[in-house]
Amino acid sequence: MDTRKALDSTAIGTMLVLCMLWGLQQVVLKATAHDIAPILQIGLRSGVAALLVGLTMALRGERMRLDDGTLGPGLVVGGLFALEFLLVGEGLRHTSASHMAVFLYTAPVFAALGLHWKLPAERLGAVQWLGIALAFGGIAMAFLGRSHGAAAPANAADMLWGDFLGLLAGMSWGATTLAVRTTSLARAPATQTLMYQLVAACVLLLVASVATGQAHFNPTPQVWLSLAFHSLVVSFASFLAWFWLLRHYLASRLGVFSFMTPLFGMVFGAWLLNEPIEPSFLAGAIPVLVGIVLVSGGSWLDNAVCAFQRFRTRS
Repeated sequence: MDTRKALDSTAIGTMLVLCMLWGLQQVVLKATAHDIAPILQIGLRSGVAALLVGLTMALRGERMRLDDGTLGPGLVVGGLFALEFLLVGEGLRHTSASHMAVFLYTAPVFAALGLHWKLPAERLGAVQWLGIALAFGGIAMAFLGRSHGAAAPANAADMLWGDFLGLLAGMSWGATTLAVRTTSLARAPATQTLMYQLVAACVLLLVASVATGQAHFNPTPQVWLSLAFHSLVVSFASFLAWFWLLRHYLASRLGVFSFMTPLFGMVFGAWLLNEPIEPSFLAGAIPVLVGIVLVSGGSWLDNAVCAFQRFRTRS
């Protein structure tokens, strides 16, 4: 029996805080990029977070099991997780944190498409297909609407490349969700799945930072604060809080809040980094955000419409 419940004030307040933190992380990475490359910072934060998760598992009496059929899927998920943040780190070298926040959080759209194909229980409804159409239409507007903008051609092409990397990162995140839901990891403890992701990201991104000449580290106070924020707050505490929410509340209700993360990302980018939000990009971002809401909360909206129709029939 599913004991998960509808959202209450605790869940709503927690989700608001999580969305703010997740929207802020791209901004902090961008703000400190001149002192530490984003992929190096993400690799280091993943290593610290892996140590904290390992300590948490030890305190709970859990252990990392590699003989339970999760090793293969775990390596796949870890590779996809590392690829996602490699694309984020590279993308932030070319585009703004505001743009990255929007394109990265298209992940629920790609995850929904994959789950529709793989799991009968995850078939998309009419509302969700509408959301996917809106999201892809918005993506096209965001890209094509700026091809003849006022920016210099070189700068415009550079930003478009960074946006494209952000979109690929969203696809990678969606593929990670698909792999977790359709393999033995679906029955594994959340801490074990998270450990696969963090260890792989630490190893692969540190190697990538050295291989690409992005291993420069200037230990300023801002860099240490950024590493502490990403390691302790984002990669450790926020992920554990998210998994706790998933254990106690309906996932479809929580997913509706996912559109708030890119909103916070755009606001923080404009406020803290003085990043311009171009009208052409905003025109594309709005349908993308609406599409994310419809895809993430499509089943809930379908149920609400049916309930309203039943109410009208009885009236």
